[in-house]
Amino acid sequence: MPELPETETIARDLDAAVSGATIVGADVARPSVLREVDAGALARRVAGVRVRRAWRRAKLVVIDLASEDRIVVQPRFTGALLVEPPPGDGSGLAARERGFVRVSFRLDDGRALHYRDIRCLGTVALMTPARFEGYAAALGPEPLAPEFTAARLHATLGASRQAVKKVLMDQRRLVGVGNIYANEALWRARVAPERPARSLSRREATRLRDAVVGVLAESIALRGTSFRDYVDARGERGGFVDRLAVYGRADAPCPRCGRALAGTHAVDGRATVWCPRCQR
Repeated sequence: MPELPETETIARDLDAAVSGATIVGADVARPSVLREVDAGALARRVAGVRVRRAWRRAKLVVIDLASEDRIVVQPRFTGALLVEPPPGDGSGLAARERGFVRVSFRLDDGRALHYRDIRCLGTVALMTPARFEGYAAALGPEPLAPEFTAARLHATLGASRQAVKKVLMDQRRLVGVGNIYANEALWRARVAPERPARSLSRREATRLRDAVVGVLAESIALRGTSFRDYVDARGERGGFVDRLAVYGRADAPCPRCGRALAGTHAVDGRATVWCPRCQR
């Protein structure tokens, strides 16, 4: 967490908020979150540079700069990108948020773009286009792209003996799907999470592909899922949590058949919740 819907929401917010703004300085409070660059080089390379756009790749938020450099943020579990109004606006960061700011980019209009990370598990990198392309080339296809077809998913699943849930979460095979949306998609597709991926039929792979696309699109429309620390670029929480059918609901009744949902950590060590009756 954040997964694809959350990083997509953050990227869209940032694109609307900071595209065209110029970075006048960078302040690094926790150098350990930096990758590919140190604090001094980061400050030098971004100073006086205009922001072209913000977008998402996999679970990354990418900020393209006019210098051709890219700020690449991987929020992981507790990271967030927050836009703070100019001082004196009256709506600055809450004291709790400010205490966890790790990197800040000061903008020419008095605002600031902060990277906040409670547990410091996420990262902020500065990459050249060539370095980013090499990095991104190791990632799998985007599930919301037209080329993510049922046939492609069926071929990916057919090449693995691993549990289907583990394959869905493998960013080398398919990007953006983490634990929350893997649980939800498998429930929607009526597929048991521990089944060997290669055992799925073409029809089951089609249901699963549609379930993955559907749950991600619905969550984006509701600005993601907030369980603990995820907030969007405005500091607001996502609304998809009220639509969750299985994730976080072990022992509750299945929304489809009423049987108690089962929970385990046996699949890749992650919290897995499914319906023993509905999912086969």
